[in-house]
Amino acid sequence: MARIPYADLAHPDHVEAAEAIRASRKRVGHLHRMLLHAPPIAAGWITMFDAIRWKSTLSGKLRELVICRIAAINGASYEWEAHAPIALKEGATQAQLDALRDWQGSDAFDAGERAALAYCDAMTQRVHVPDDVAKAVRDLFPPRQLVELTATIAGYNCVSRVLEALEIKGTDPLAPG
Repeated sequence: MARIPYADLAHPDHVEAAEAIRASRKRVGHLHRMLLHAPPIAAGWITMFDAIRWKSTLSGKLRELVICRIAAINGASYEWEAHAPIALKEGATQAQLDALRDWQGSDAFDAGERAALAYCDAMTQRVHVPDDVAKAVRDLFPPRQLVELTATIAGYNCVSRVLEALEIKGTDPLAPG
């Protein structure tokens, strides 16, 4: 179970943010139900992650590969379970997902994916990105996509940290809503 109870969707302070979440995601899942304890954060979260997921020029496949890599590095099973099926729908292969935990030793990834995964590893594990890793992504991605990639990696590291700090699990029971 999560460290604190999930927010009540019917609470007057939560209704507006819950509607914004429903409008975007069609339902209010575990993570968003927890975020509703802080309605302005829940609403801002949706705005930011809608931009990352649906207004980015990065390919959905690359986006989901880095999200899954972050989940693997951070041991965020909820994040992995949510995004691995999306990765497959976006064009990643099961072989790529299987290789993601040790991607450096795999030939399942093209040059752009390898550069993005190295960048993801540096941002997630060390925060400071080595010059050679930054140059590799800068050489392959135009500025907009490099910013989108950076924001995606930073954002989904935030997701992992919230999920794991509050012990949010996809198997936790939720009241209807």
